[in-house]
Amino acid sequence: MNEDLKNIIESILFVAEKPVSIKELSKLTNSLTINVQKALLELTDDYKERGLRVIRKGDFFQIITAPEAAKYIGRFLNQELKAQLGDAALETLAIITYKQPITRMAIEKIRGVSSDTILRTLQIKGLISEVERLDAPGKPILYGTTFEFLQYLGVESLDELPKLEKEKEDKIKQAFKF
Repeated sequence: MNEDLKNIIESILFVAEKPVSIKELSKLTNSLTINVQKALLELTDDYKERGLRVIRKGDFFQIITAPEAAKYIGRFLNQELKAQLGDAALETLAIITYKQPITRMAIEKIRGVSSDTILRTLQIKGLISEVERLDAPGKPILYGTTFEFLQYLGVESLDELPKLEKEKEDKIKQAFKF
């Protein structure tokens, strides 16, 4: 493993204001994708027990502060910590997490109630975002979770989340009539 490549990627992730894709890192460093992936794996491992973390969502990576340091960072920046989410917001966020990308209509079909306000709140908090538009009449928005969501939960990847219980999975499938 080329230590220079690892250091360059670390520097790019450190200054990046948004998640950076493997493809973009490969292009920026004139490196093979496989070498970039190896460097990212090493960086992720290097940061596991530190005050920063390298997190991944799909092919995108970002350096974030360690979730366990949140209250101290909040004090340092003299900002209020994020308010706790209510049950309806947590329910909506769980649906998006396990079914992303998903439309507002699909969320409302599962929940049985309107979700406009909650979706707006989750977007304002940076926990969800528009990931694309569905190729259907009206081009409805497809929602997905963000890196901030991973940071909020204190996980590095969606793979770390518990699997959906069979009973709940069946209920969701029934709502979609799979």
